[in-house]
Amino acid sequence: MIAPSEGGAQGPGAGVAYAPGMSADLSVRIARRTDVSPRQVEAALELLGDGATVLFVARYRRERTGGLDEVQLRAIAEQQRSLLEIDARRSAIVETMRRQGQLTPERSAALATAETRSELEALYAPFKRRRKTRADVARERGLDPLAAQIWNQDRPVEPGVAARAFVDPERGVPDVAAALAGARDLIAERISTDHSPMIRQIVRQRGVLSARLRPDADDADRFQDYADYQEPIGRVPSHRYLAVCRGEAAGALTVSVRPDPERTLQRLLSQLRIGRTPFAEQLKLAAADALKRLMLPAAERAVRSARKEHADAEAIEVFAANLEALLLAAPLGPRSVLGIDPGLRTGCKCALIASTGAVLSHRVLALAGRREPERDALIQWLRSDQPEAIAVGNGTGGREALAVVRGAVRATGSDTPVIAISESGASVYSASEVARVELPSLDLTLRSAVHLARRLQDPLSELVKVPPASIGVGQYQHDVEPAALQRRLHQVVESCVNRVGVDLNTASAQLLGYVAGIGPKLAATIVAHREAHGRFDSRRALSRVRGLGPKTFEQCAGFVRVYDGADPLDASGVHPERSALVARMAADLGLTVEQLVGNAEAVERLEPSRYLDEATGRATLDDIARELARPGRDPRDAFEPPAFRDDVHSIEDLAEGMVLEGIVTNVTAFGAFVDLGVHQDGLIHISELADRFVPSPHDVVSPGQAIQVRVLGVDLQRKRISLSARWI
Repeated sequence: MIAPSEGGAQGPGAGVAYAPGMSADLSVRIARRTDVSPRQVEAALELLGDGATVLFVARYRRERTGGLDEVQLRAIAEQQRSLLEIDARRSAIVETMRRQGQLTPERSAALATAETRSELEALYAPFKRRRKTRADVARERGLDPLAAQIWNQDRPVEPGVAARAFVDPERGVPDVAAALAGARDLIAERISTDHSPMIRQIVRQRGVLSARLRPDADDADRFQDYADYQEPIGRVPSHRYLAVCRGEAAGALTVSVRPDPERTLQRLLSQLRIGRTPFAEQLKLAAADALKRLMLPAAERAVRSARKEHADAEAIEVFAANLEALLLAAPLGPRSVLGIDPGLRTGCKCALIASTGAVLSHRVLALAGRREPERDALIQWLRSDQPEAIAVGNGTGGREALAVVRGAVRATGSDTPVIAISESGASVYSASEVARVELPSLDLTLRSAVHLARRLQDPLSELVKVPPASIGVGQYQHDVEPAALQRRLHQVVESCVNRVGVDLNTASAQLLGYVAGIGPKLAATIVAHREAHGRFDSRRALSRVRGLGPKTFEQCAGFVRVYDGADPLDASGVHPERSALVARMAADLGLTVEQLVGNAEAVERLEPSRYLDEATGRATLDDIARELARPGRDPRDAFEPPAFRDDVHSIEDLAEGMVLEGIVTNVTAFGAFVDLGVHQDGLIHISELADRFVPSPHDVVSPGQAIQVRVLGVDLQRKRISLSARWI
């Protein structure tokens, strides 16, 4: 057998045992990754471990955590989850290697300091139980002593002479060449085991991502941009890497990540310190084989896995930012809306809803397609019911329907706004159990029209009924790790819902389910209680809901609202636990609580220093003051309807240099897509977003934003529109 490397294992249990956390305390490790102090991490973990939610801690326990915000708290929670998973995997690997007799002190130390899952798996890869290898076959043929003799270079004889003693046709070694080949296989395995970390580092630092188009691929045209592509792996943007991976998965691209092979081999040979002996050539051959057959493929897999993980994380954050912008889009508010789901063959499904969201009437009208538009019927409907806004879906036939509807509005002499609404996720909602329960008497297509109208009234309240991944504002969302995407998008929805606050007496179960501490099951119970016993007259009345205990009340109370109730604070974000403090503030001003709430002038006269104590810091007092001055203030912007040009209907109507107004539909790492009302979104590349350097598109644009753009170019064949927002 080949002599083990320095400190080699001598049997089961050999080596240094690893215990999770031996490198550093968990709080210190998390602090190092999140750039906050270990004391803050400990406080956060203690609160979260006691059942507090991230949102509650961020808003109402800042004194305990030293002012950590939601982003920092989520990062701490995520790092805790990640590190515990890594430690669990580390322990399993160490135990397996110990049982196999493979755990040397050096390997144990390397495992102990590995900080990521990919590093752990790369270290463990050579020791995984696998199918029989060439080295296993050589070992069975008794070639270990020959391999050890070559490796140690301890007998200055010709390799052929040394190998002759191992020729044994009955054991599968017919000649000297076969004996030497088997010995080299054993040496290659050892080189791979001992030097793979170095090769991984070389691939990570100097590897070049290469893609070649497969001309026989069905989807070759789609990936033409990567027909002959090369770029250092360390410089490849995440969106480009995901695009290459998508092409590879589609069978259109052949992809590799490799460093310069000759330089890499020379670096490996320098580490082996091969002497000038007759065995030198055999060692060099084994090293070249190990590099090409074992080390480079394994290093490539490890580096690509880590790069994919990083790209997924960035893509998920792009999706999260877009989703947040859509959820917090300006609501039209409680006004009657006519929702129109366009259709070419079966007509446009139309539903009129009241300011409360209740369905008043519905019908199907021909407003798009080859049929004569039922314009007169629409005009009569608008005149009789006078909706305060009209929402038209932007799907197939949407642009045609939009033109007909705007013409009908002009014919009525009104200025009713007509707004194009994204249909992303509408079909998912209309076929869902939520929609069936909410709108049992309507078919799927009419449910979609109601959904579009309600989405205009209040995007947040309606979009929570759609799975976040179905809203369609991501970047390669179908290429990233699904569980991580779902977890992050849930956090975004939860954050937005609690930032805005939820009306306890009107909120759906879906909306209530995102309130801190409640969840879907309890939300359904709250709605059932409301339907059985009538509206809640206070937040304290939540305690009468079966299954809602003191801890849950503490977590959720600050994020729900009761309007026109007995306690004016119930319509604000002031937590009930601060009611006594507010009463004291009011008394100090010679006012009642009712007189203080909403009285900005009186709030200005408060002296915060009088109320500071160990449990109430300046940040909390500032929050209370803001809520008292403007109780229940909606953080979302005021609604402003967008405006498309009436003379632009299709991509053929566009011309270079034309200036138009559009709506941002999606923001990616490389730019923003804009709806110009021509059935095909245009792209503003990041370099054209502003007349200055833009580190991230999200710094200047967000989904739903109205933006003026100039047409740079139109590719009719590929249906691509290039836009610029510079110097407009």
